[in-house]
Amino acid sequence: MIHYQKLPDCSEEQLLAIAYLRTPAAIRERCDRLFHLACADQLHYFRCNLTQLDLVAHYVIEVMRDEYPDLNIPFHSRWRHFEVGNVPRLAELEQHLTGLTPLEKAQTKFDLAIISVLLDAGAGSEWQYSEQETGLVFRRSEGLAVASFRMFCQGAFSSNPKFSLQADAQGLQNFTAAQLAQGFQVSSTNPLLGLEGRVELLQRLGQSLHSLPQLFGTENPRPGNLVNYLLQGLNVGKLKIESSNQELNVGRLKVEGSQEELNVEKLKVEGSDHSSNLQPDNMQPATPTNLPFGNAFGEQPSNLQPSTPTNLPFGNAFGEQPSTSLPASTVLSAVLEGLGNIWPGRLTIAGVNLGDVWIHPALKGDNPTAEYVPFHKLSQWLTYSLLEPLQELGIEITGLDEMTGLPEYRNGGLCLDLGLLEAKQASVVQERHLPESEVIVEWRALTVSLLDRIADTIRQQLNLSATQLPLVKVLQGGTWTAGRRMAAQLRQGGVPPIQIESDGTVF
Repeated sequence: MIHYQKLPDCSEEQLLAIAYLRTPAAIRERCDRLFHLACADQLHYFRCNLTQLDLVAHYVIEVMRDEYPDLNIPFHSRWRHFEVGNVPRLAELEQHLTGLTPLEKAQTKFDLAIISVLLDAGAGSEWQYSEQETGLVFRRSEGLAVASFRMFCQGAFSSNPKFSLQADAQGLQNFTAAQLAQGFQVSSTNPLLGLEGRVELLQRLGQSLHSLPQLFGTENPRPGNLVNYLLQGLNVGKLKIESSNQELNVGRLKVEGSQEELNVEKLKVEGSDHSSNLQPDNMQPATPTNLPFGNAFGEQPSNLQPSTPTNLPFGNAFGEQPSTSLPASTVLSAVLEGLGNIWPGRLTIAGVNLGDVWIHPALKGDNPTAEYVPFHKLSQWLTYSLLEPLQELGIEITGLDEMTGLPEYRNGGLCLDLGLLEAKQASVVQERHLPESEVIVEWRALTVSLLDRIADTIRQQLNLSATQLPLVKVLQGGTWTAGRRMAAQLRQGGVPPIQIESDGTVF
C-alpha cells in the first residue's frame, strides 16, 4: 500500500482537521468569519467600508482594459513574469526543450515553476536584477522570476550536468546561500530580503522529494514528477479491483503506524452519491477531487496498482475511459501534500506541518483548531502556475473558482489604499509586523473575502459569468496590477501600505 506520510499519533479528529485546513473551502470559511466580524466593527485592527466596493471594481476594470483591452486575460501565474520586458523567454525555453516528449516538457516546466515560485517572496525595495542576456533591469517579483529563470536554464538546481534543465533532490539539498547570492546578484549594495529563508526552503524541498516517492518518484526524485502523480489520478468513477468486476470497498482507511482506522465511508467521492458529515465545526466537506478518495489522506487501495502513464497524455489502468478534466483543487491538494513539510516554524497538528496557517484569537470555538486561519498563498499561486503545463497536455482544468484569491500585499494594499479596508490604529501603517501577528492575519483574511466580492462586482459591471471571468483572471487582470499601480502613486518606491518583516517564505 502506498502511504503519503506516517501519522502514528494522529487521531481521526486530527486527520479530519488536517484535511480540512488544506482545502479552499476552509480558507473561505475562516476568512469569511473574520470578514463578518469586520463588517460588524468587532475586529481589533480593521473595519470594512463596503460603500467603496463599486469604486474599487471600477478602478480594477480600468486597469484590466489597459492591460488586456479585449479582456482575453490569462491566468495569474508565474508564467506571466517570465515574459516581462516583452522578451520571449518562454520561446527560448521551448527551444531548449526540443526533442523532449510532451510529458517530459511538462515535468521540466513543473520543475521551473515550483522552484521559481518558492523563490518569490518579497524582495524588498532595494534589490534589483540586471539580466545579462538583454541588459534590462528588473525588481520585485519580475526580477525574482527572471533571476530564477536564468539560474534554472544554467542548471543551478540539477545535480546531473547531462540533464541540466531540471531540479532534483540532490541538487536542491546541496544548494547554498552563496549560489543563490551569486545567481541573484546579491551584495551589500543590492540586498535581498530573506536570502537564507529561501535557500532553506529549497533544501527542505529536496528532503521532501526523497521522503515522498509516490509523489516525486524514486530513481530521480524531482518536483516535475508531480505531473505523473496527477495523471495517475485521472481515472475516475467506480474503482474496480484489477482483473475483476468487484468494486473496491473504501469505507475505512488504515493509518500507517496506528491501530486506528479512519472512517471515511461518507466522505464524498466524485461520481458517488455519498457526502461527508464528518467535517470539523460541521463545515462543508473537503472539496472532492479526481484522485482516489478525494486525495485528502493520500491513501490508495492496497489491492489496486497505480496507473502508469502510457501514451500521452495519460494511461488507463482500470480499463475505463480516462477523464480529460482535473479540478484545480486536486492540484492544490497534491502541492500541499508534497510541500507541506518544507515550511519552517509553522503550526503543526500531531507533528504535521500545516504550512501557511495562522491563529486569530477572534475565532473562538470548541474545536482546538477553531482559531486556525489557513491561507496557502504560495501554494495556491503555485497551483495556478502548474495548471498551464497541464493544459498543454490536453487536460481541461475545472473548478477554478473553488480556489481563493491570494492574500498578499498587492491585493491587500489595493483594499486599504482605496478605502475598502480601514485601519483602526495608526500603528498598523507606522510599524513593521511579523507574518504571525494578529494585524497581518486579519489583513490577509479580509483580503481573501474582499477579493471574492470585488470579483463578483466586476462581473456584474461587465455582465460576465464566473466561468467567463474566473477569479484567477481577475487577479491577473486585475487586482494585483491595480494594487501595485496604486502603491506607486501613493508611496515612493511603490512599497505596500503595511510593512512586513519577511523571512522569505510567506509573501
